[in-house]
Amino acid sequence: MRSLPTRRLAAVALTAAASVVALAGPAFAHVTVNPGAASQGGYTAVDFRVPNESDTAGTVKLEVNLPLDHPLASVRTQPLPGWTATVEKAKLDKPIKVHGNDVTEAVSKITWTADAGTRIAPGQFQEFRVSLGPLPTDTDSLVFKTLQTYENGDIARWIDESKDGQPEPAKPAPVLKLTKAAEGDGHGVTASPAAGAHQDSSDHAASAGDDAKSSDSTARTLGVVGIVVGVIGTAVGVLGLRRKSGGSAS
Repeated sequence: MRSLPTRRLAAVALTAAASVVALAGPAFAHVTVNPGAASQGGYTAVDFRVPNESDTAGTVKLEVNLPLDHPLASVRTQPLPGWTATVEKAKLDKPIKVHGNDVTEAVSKITWTADAGTRIAPGQFQEFRVSLGPLPTDTDSLVFKTLQTYENGDIARWIDESKDGQPEPAKPAPVLKLTKAAEGDGHGVTASPAAGAHQDSSDHAASAGDDAKSSDSTARTLGVVGIVVGVIGTAVGVLGLRRKSGGSAS
């Protein structure tokens, strides 16, 4: 007769542990921009990091929409084996001035399509690298609404914008935060530094951002593991006390 409460307690502990893991999982599964921040007015290189969330289907296409309310004059994709990148441009309602020249159109969308036999398989992720610039100086963030297409036809729409003071949406759009540039850093729109300088700075920023992202993910993972171990440990302790108590009574 004592085994029934014991089984129920074990079931509750396992359910609690599973719930913690389930709640923590989505935090690691979003499509994100890495690094997540860059300087206003400068150039940067970023990776659109795409995890595959399906257990049965692979990702075969990624569409990243660039904001035309804050257009980017220079957008270049880095070749990725097994994927074909297509860049679409749109006419701007109001030209922007870059390095003294009027720019009348900007990239509105980048589409990566997997070649035959290529996909982001279940349990895997892929990074799609892009150089961007000059970054706008009149906003503190850029939102890249993204569509992720699976080989079975399902589409994950990463298009919801996060709002201050509200819970994060289920499918948040990737966001690049923009910070004020240090005075005299040479990366403003009016400056014309060499392309190599832009790339070196971009690579350094990308490396630093990736390290920070990795540390944050590691910390979250350890936190989740600690909670799960704590729940299971508590359940085991209670089970031990029940058994000890039952043994003493007999």
